[in-house]
Amino acid sequence: MAPGVRLPGSLLALCAAGALLAPGCRGAQGKFAYKLLRDLFANYSSALRPVEDTDRALNVTLQITLSQIIDMDERNQVLTAYLWVRQAWLDAFLTWDKDAYDGIDSIRVPSSYVWRPDIVLYNKADDQLSGSVETNVVLRSDGQIMWDSPAITKSSCKVDVSFFPFDGQQCRLTFGSWTYNGNQIDLHNRLDTGDLTDFVENVEWEVLGMPATRNVITYGCCSEPYPDVTYTLLLKRRASFYIFNLLLPCIMISFLAPLGFYLPADSGEKVSLGVTVLLALTVFQLLVAESMPPSESVPLIGKYYIATMTMITASTALTIFIMNIHHCGPGAKPVPRWAKKLILHYMARVFFVYEVGENCKSPRHPRTVDGRASKEEPHGMGTGWAEESPGGGSQARGCPRGRCLCHHDALLRNVGYIAGCFRDHRAAQRRAGEWKKVAKVMDRFFMWVFFVMVFFMSVLIVGKAV
Repeated sequence: MAPGVRLPGSLLALCAAGALLAPGCRGAQGKFAYKLLRDLFANYSSALRPVEDTDRALNVTLQITLSQIIDMDERNQVLTAYLWVRQAWLDAFLTWDKDAYDGIDSIRVPSSYVWRPDIVLYNKADDQLSGSVETNVVLRSDGQIMWDSPAITKSSCKVDVSFFPFDGQQCRLTFGSWTYNGNQIDLHNRLDTGDLTDFVENVEWEVLGMPATRNVITYGCCSEPYPDVTYTLLLKRRASFYIFNLLLPCIMISFLAPLGFYLPADSGEKVSLGVTVLLALTVFQLLVAESMPPSESVPLIGKYYIATMTMITASTALTIFIMNIHHCGPGAKPVPRWAKKLILHYMARVFFVYEVGENCKSPRHPRTVDGRASKEEPHGMGTGWAEESPGGGSQARGCPRGRCLCHHDALLRNVGYIAGCFRDHRAAQRRAGEWKKVAKVMDRFFMWVFFVMVFFMSVLIVGKAV
């Protein structure tokens, strides 16, 4: 060191601290550490690449330790992680003979005192372009320098949510020199994978691995090659939170939709139930859409919501159609013959739809009187009055035509008109009852069809998690 040149007081303090931390140091070695520091940095410049031959490339090794995943913003496609970055290289101008300095093999000095490679994160997504933390570097007697620095990085990550919430992501962290090309700095990865021994488990993401690859790329701006090291962070989402908060409520709500067909048509709540279920699923769909990035790929759970909402819309429309059939008035046409045979005969038995007084073993018979089928008379009257004679049997009791009111034509016409209206009313009630039974059978049919559809849709969505 030239006479009169003095080191700053802060450097002396750091030198003393470094000497105490060096292997084999004792109190007497503080003077040798001070002398070593003066000799090393007497004519040293941290602005130039530390190689004796400027035509040769300087080897730099890089190792990344993943400590924690702070945040994964799927909507903005940004990964925030806490990393430990270790860089090592050989400085040809910072070597010494340790025997000449009382066996001091290594010292620690601030990283700003030595030349450092400008290794940066290429796919950085942070608005603050700050460098690494100013930590100390370890100098060894053979010129090896090791620099460990912590860093909180925000990197861009292409998020694919096609199978959300059972998706996996691959986020790349690409490190390389910003100004030095491959002829000046030869960057290599120290290990084939990132270090995960000190990783703090994340509640949402499971880390499957972090392989490292070295690439040499020639960019369009320059003819020289630029090496980089890319760490691919393999992530798998923990789907338990989304299953219990988004998927299971949707499945349970979906099973309510077919029950709308089971409600009695006279309750007036069939359409209201379908609309309420549709609105509930719309709320869940909005919750999923808010957390997902806007892209052409629809998430798996979003497809399930859309399919369920389409099914509920169809069930509501069918409910309105069936209610229209149920409320067919007395003026409705008779049920077609094919509908009677297919719906009232076969489908009613399959879906166990019976009227009051019917069951699956005894079919309905017309009303009987004394075990014999009653037949309606043309005018609703009997064939005449019968009177039991004292000698047994019955004998028609006649009456003179002139004094019997039943033979008046006007009275007979009125009685016939009343009997005809009664028959028409009975026929209209029979037709309305048949249409109501048709509606009830169709309700049961569509209820089971939609139950099967909801079941298979739920099995498919849950099968993706296996």
